[in-house]
Amino acid sequence: MFKQIGFFIYGVVSYFIFFGTFLYAIGFIGNFWVPTTLDAPLSGPLATAIAVNVVLLAVFAVQHSVMARKWFKEWWTQIVPKPIERSTYVLFSSLALILLFWQWRPMGGVVWSVENPVGVAVLYVLFGFGWTLVLVSTFLINHFDLFGLRQVWLYLIGREVQPLKFTTPGFYKLVRHPLYLGWFFAFWATPTMTFAHLLFSIATTAYILLAIQFEERDLVREHGERYEAYRQSVPMLLPFTPKRSKIESRITQENPTVL
Repeated sequence: MFKQIGFFIYGVVSYFIFFGTFLYAIGFIGNFWVPTTLDAPLSGPLATAIAVNVVLLAVFAVQHSVMARKWFKEWWTQIVPKPIERSTYVLFSSLALILLFWQWRPMGGVVWSVENPVGVAVLYVLFGFGWTLVLVSTFLINHFDLFGLRQVWLYLIGREVQPLKFTTPGFYKLVRHPLYLGWFFAFWATPTMTFAHLLFSIATTAYILLAIQFEERDLVREHGERYEAYRQSVPMLLPFTPKRSKIESRITQENPTVL
């Protein structure tokens, strides 16, 4: 019983570290509330700032993608008990983000600056909408499973974890990845786009677009024809657009194993 309680506490602590990191990220990207943000005057050599920031983004991208792959999970759960595998993934992702927040190097410079009050208000509304869409999307598909709480709770009460059924609630009827669409709003909707913010937005957008390909490949393997039919009938990111974009079709033709 002590083992079950310990795993549950570990899962809860990992979750609250994640949620604190999530809240900090809002201020970090939006430039309010927190001591370190994306945007500030350049305080050292520009080349050094670029190099450090690229490494920080790469650390998160590699950790986030590798630990999500099935082959890694099969190896990792020989070391980490299966009930806390997801909580450990969430914890490591949070630590990678905390490292980024801590060591991020401002780069100065302004790409664009919106001064019209209406324009500023619209951009902040879109920024808030993006974060709301991200959070709501996690609850639509099962927030507590996504962040490891369901797994440690079921282990605590002695029940086996059953795979979640494939469903398409709410925003998932409009696009296949509303959570990622929310990230795009959060990253790009800003009244002032600095060089550092632009680097961050371009890198994270490229990462998300690449990660979607691997995620959808895993989803097709897991759910088979049901997900394939969903992929054929619902757009990837932009609602009310053709179901399969030209880019997706070209990727499939060039490398059928990707999607």
